[in-house]
Amino acid sequence: MQRDNYVYLSWQDLPIFLSLITLLLSILFLICKSFSGTKQVNLPPSPPRLPIIGNLHQIGEPVDRSLRDLSQKYGPLMLLHFGSVPTVVVSSPDMVKEIAKKHDVVFSDRFNTRASDILFYGGKDIVFASYGNNWRQARKLCVQEMLSSKRVLSFQSIREEEVSSLVSKIRQVCLNGDDGAVNMCEMLIRTSNNIMSRCILGRCYSCEEKEYQEEEGNKVIFCETLMKKVITQLTAFRVGDFFPCFKWVEEVRGFMRSLKITLGELDTFYNQVFEERKAMKASENGVKDFVDILLQLQKDNMFNMDLTDDRLKAIVQNMFFGGIDTTSTTSEWIMAELMRNPRVMKKTQEEVRRIMVDKGRVDINELDKLDYFKCVVKETLRLHPPVPLLVPRKTAEVVQIGDGRYTIPAGTKVIINAWAIQRDPNSWDQPDEFIPERFENSPVDYYKGGQEYFHFIPFGFGRRKCPGIMFGTVAVEYLMANLLYWFDWKLNINEDVDMSEAYGITVGLKVPLFLVPIPYSP
Repeated sequence: MQRDNYVYLSWQDLPIFLSLITLLLSILFLICKSFSGTKQVNLPPSPPRLPIIGNLHQIGEPVDRSLRDLSQKYGPLMLLHFGSVPTVVVSSPDMVKEIAKKHDVVFSDRFNTRASDILFYGGKDIVFASYGNNWRQARKLCVQEMLSSKRVLSFQSIREEEVSSLVSKIRQVCLNGDDGAVNMCEMLIRTSNNIMSRCILGRCYSCEEKEYQEEEGNKVIFCETLMKKVITQLTAFRVGDFFPCFKWVEEVRGFMRSLKITLGELDTFYNQVFEERKAMKASENGVKDFVDILLQLQKDNMFNMDLTDDRLKAIVQNMFFGGIDTTSTTSEWIMAELMRNPRVMKKTQEEVRRIMVDKGRVDINELDKLDYFKCVVKETLRLHPPVPLLVPRKTAEVVQIGDGRYTIPAGTKVIINAWAIQRDPNSWDQPDEFIPERFENSPVDYYKGGQEYFHFIPFGFGRRKCPGIMFGTVAVEYLMANLLYWFDWKLNINEDVDMSEAYGITVGLKVPLFLVPIPYSP
């Protein structure tokens, strides 16, 4: 594997970066200003900005909160300038509803970066692909062939085996008798990785699997290391994303070379997998995995699109990053909130154990009876959406919004602040408090959120809404129900839950959650 010498920048490096380039950009600004057009008077409200850098100096971390604070002053639809990139920020359910109901097609395009374009094979995936026929056909393919309720349920044996393995490992910790705490983050990521690997690829591809390492030798494997590398590159601060005229800086600094190295590693892995799958008639347990399905569709050519190997790789990669990260992150947040709220923990465990008492185990067919448990999951997704700032969109044409008050030019970047929307005091009582009861007898659920109700959009909204809702929620619910059924949980003495956040593609706990398991006998 080639060594990656690129040094990634984070948002903490932004002040230094801005200081270094301001002088150079000021010269460019003076030149460009002489060619600027007539000022538009009906743009959305905007805070005062500096020459060249725009409003970048006003954005702190966490970014979702920083944008929320600005929106409280300038309105639920505001215009910011991130360098030379005009960006509209949407921070209210009413604005999201107007976009979804009146202008969904206009707001369905993507504002991509060079990293997402390269790492997802030129936008041949679903998440980052530009809106158009290829995207529609790819999404249709996934919804009908890979993410249908029938297909999701067909993977239940895989979920059962991997969750059972997790429960056994936790039991072993308990049997050691040293009151040891388990790293919930590590265990949840490993379990999510194994479930997704088997559902997508037909087998586990884990860095810790000794047998697999011996079998594969020095081949590239898709494991946590490569995943983290892709995430780092997708989320790194890059000058070209804010000042397109300075994209050449990324070439000089080696960023493009770094991306191409990573793409080569991904390519090597996927080529191995595809060759393995083509040489086999079916997965070991007879259940068709996603790669089996995609290769068969490629062979049959039933969809109105060119299903190249690159397109299949991009779709598979979407499934990995959409499934592993969101499942493990949401599960850890659920446990963190339950540990901070003993009353809710007690009520949730009592329900899970009462409903499952006749089965003596967690039965997926009984999950729909866990009303309060589902409220806990939804409340966690409200407070901790996996992607607080939805994947940026781009306007396909000039559009009038805000009941015609504002004009948004074509090609404008659009950020939907789901974190702010789901904590909007106009929509939620005590919006910053963890109160699962708010969802009792409520029509708001995973599917209606973003379709009928727009104050709850953890999976997005409109045409760009996540197609894998059922796949993801079933995984989270089955995993969490087992952890709550088989174990009581406590913190180490004198420890508390650190709710600080770590930012990547998704937002998880900055400090891993360590909990002490106590076996429960039904």
